[in-house]
Amino acid sequence: MDEDEHDKDYEYVVIGCGATGFSVIKELARKNKRVLAIDSSVERIEVLKDQEYDAIVGDATEDEIYKTIDIFKVSVILVLTPSVEINAEAIKKIRKLSKEIFIISRATNQKTKEELEVLGADFVVTPQDAMKNAIINAVEEIDTYRRVKKFKEVLKNIDGKLGIFTHDNPDPDAISSALALKEIAKHFGVESDILYYGEIFHQKNRAMVNLLEIELIRADEADLSNYSKFALVDSSNVGANNSIPKDVKLSIVIDHHPAEGVEAEYVDLRDDVGAAATIMTEYLEQLKIVPSRTLATALFFGIKSETDEFKRNTRTSDFTAAAFLYPFVDHEMIEKMEGPAISTETLDVLGMAIKNRQVYSSFLITFAGFINDRDSLPQAADFLLRLEGISTVLVFGILKDMVYLSARNRDVRINIGEVLKRAFGDVGSAGGHAHAAGGQIPLGIFGEVTDRESLSKLITEAIKKKFLNAVGIEVST
Repeated sequence: MDEDEHDKDYEYVVIGCGATGFSVIKELARKNKRVLAIDSSVERIEVLKDQEYDAIVGDATEDEIYKTIDIFKVSVILVLTPSVEINAEAIKKIRKLSKEIFIISRATNQKTKEELEVLGADFVVTPQDAMKNAIINAVEEIDTYRRVKKFKEVLKNIDGKLGIFTHDNPDPDAISSALALKEIAKHFGVESDILYYGEIFHQKNRAMVNLLEIELIRADEADLSNYSKFALVDSSNVGANNSIPKDVKLSIVIDHHPAEGVEAEYVDLRDDVGAAATIMTEYLEQLKIVPSRTLATALFFGIKSETDEFKRNTRTSDFTAAAFLYPFVDHEMIEKMEGPAISTETLDVLGMAIKNRQVYSSFLITFAGFINDRDSLPQAADFLLRLEGISTVLVFGILKDMVYLSARNRDVRINIGEVLKRAFGDVGSAGGHAHAAGGQIPLGIFGEVTDRESLSKLITEAIKKKFLNAVGIEVST
């Protein structure tokens, strides 16, 4: 080893510099990693040195080579010779020197992979693994290419104005997703409006719209004949969690909730992401559209809110999307949106939910009363889930002619979305994810009861029975 190489600290050491090792060395160097190459072939080492890589001649089965480097400052050693015997001997020698260093090795098949793992390799790659991963990556890239191509075709064929619907009483995920679609449509020369039914009650939602100055139009005050085509984000079917007229035909549907029977020119439904805003962020990245500060802040807030600070139903893609947005985000604005005062309506609902709570084992069920803001129900559910001994919460309240449900869950054995769908799918609409779900039931199915106290008792008993039966708890009558 040259004298100047003695003085260097290396993050990575690659043993075996054939075609595979050489490719790994080049990629690590490209990423500005400090890497040392070791090979028994003088010719290979000379080629590497000619290309200005740090490289030394050495036999991986001999102790002497490991004395020439400060192995305790190395993070990862990659043992990539084509000989399993040499790799095995190298792993044994490295493990004698250090139990902490991370070892990646190469094997020929599943049997030799297991043998190298027993000797102390942390991660072993076989040709079969590499081929499988390459094929899977290629399939994913093709799927992405086809999806984006179809998406672009639908947008380019819009002759007129696009109406972008959200679900009723839109939350940050729906609002930011609609804003992203509006920006993408603009990129293709299509003018659009964001349309919604219901109200924006939740203080964080109002703060988001006001602080970011997002233009939303109440759909019941708009002339829908002004739009040539319609899109729906963070919801998937007309009439499901939204008040979109039945005669509206959707051209674009983008959602992160599982659904059936969705019809549109372009449909992108993924239940392997935690937020619709994650999907929209991926579109921006794939279409090479740099988000404005406002859009990036909205999408980041949407992902963060929908995943409950990246703690609920969060997938790798959500973190990847957040990382893409992060450099463009106005973080002071995020703090302002997260910090508005709690409304008196929410406080009243929370108080009623606490007062009416009924606990069965680790399940808490409660009637939050006659409400004016359905967004207060998930806030109450989130709060009650923090109670000691509680793993699953169902909060419900009455708003006008509908009973609204909100559920939260941290029991890994339960998918609360499936539970709600099983319990209430036959009398209303319900569903969601493993950790969070919601639903609504028409008040009319409870008959002609008009007395509030009697109606409250009737609804509470009916919902309690159906919910507990769905989770396997018998209710005595």
